[in-house]
Amino acid sequence: MEDHKRRNFLKLGLIGAVVGAIQPLKAGGLFTQSFETKIDGPLVVSTWNHGLAANSAAWEILSKGGKALDAVEKGVRVTEADVTNRSVGIGGMPDRDGHVTLDACIMDEESRCGAVGFLEGIDHPISVARAIMEKTQHVMLVGSGAKKFALEQGFGQIKTPIPPVKEEYKKWKKENQDLFKKPEINHENHDTIGLLALDIHGNLSGACTTSGWAYKLHGRLGDSPIIGAGLFVDNEIGAACATGLGEAIIRIAGSHTVVELMRHGHSPMDACRLAVERIISKHKDLTNLQCGFLAIDKNGNVGAYSVYNGFNYALKTNKEEKLVDAPFNRSW
Repeated sequence: MEDHKRRNFLKLGLIGAVVGAIQPLKAGGLFTQSFETKIDGPLVVSTWNHGLAANSAAWEILSKGGKALDAVEKGVRVTEADVTNRSVGIGGMPDRDGHVTLDACIMDEESRCGAVGFLEGIDHPISVARAIMEKTQHVMLVGSGAKKFALEQGFGQIKTPIPPVKEEYKKWKKENQDLFKKPEINHENHDTIGLLALDIHGNLSGACTTSGWAYKLHGRLGDSPIIGAGLFVDNEIGAACATGLGEAIIRIAGSHTVVELMRHGHSPMDACRLAVERIISKHKDLTNLQCGFLAIDKNGNVGAYSVYNGFNYALKTNKEEKLVDAPFNRSW
């Protein structure tokens, strides 16, 4: 039930925007609650209910006093390896030409960052991104160059699309003869995982990984591998990540915008809200334009906000593990 709601949030459109109060959701015995939370001690947050499993993996490191950087990488690797997930990693949907291309980025407390884009046939793009950060002088590698680097570093290969995804693609291609038509923004799109962690040492790191927009044009990159758009970390202030229509998020440097708003005194939730309002102000047509932001600050405050109803995030601390419904824009 929860997975269905999460995966279909982009289809809610204007209907979702006029829904009254946000309804509590239940998933695996976990209940949603308030919009902003202050946490004492280490914490991890991530987008969507698939973040629950990712958070648990990250917590194995955080709970033992480990580094936030190691935690965020380990967390999102769980989602990348989930063959049932249609928008991240090995189970991801292909582009218009039938290729599954993967994007990811990672950023640590020292503002070091690494990113990979348009990567095909490699099992853990987030770890490739980290290797780029730590072993090269670059921030981003893409396409065949990224794959060459990954193979040289010993990363495992995968064959994609996996059989059930390939069958879905064949059906889509048969029903969509006009391959230049803009793909429908539906439940198979924009289901990125972004994960942010604050460790016991007070340091922040973040990771973001996706297979991107299903049936996108071959070669398309969204916000997820772009530092400042899909993810941004400033250890003096806080960290933010994004999910939704990547093109809209890129246009306002979304995650960087959220962190800068926190720098100017806004709470994480208000910073996410203001970034969403900026996106809304830049678009005349908001049909299907769902975007959401998730943020934490150095004091352990957590907040999120989205254009439409339906966005939630997973939170794990020493005391609790839960899904939280993000507030959304109701003004239009």
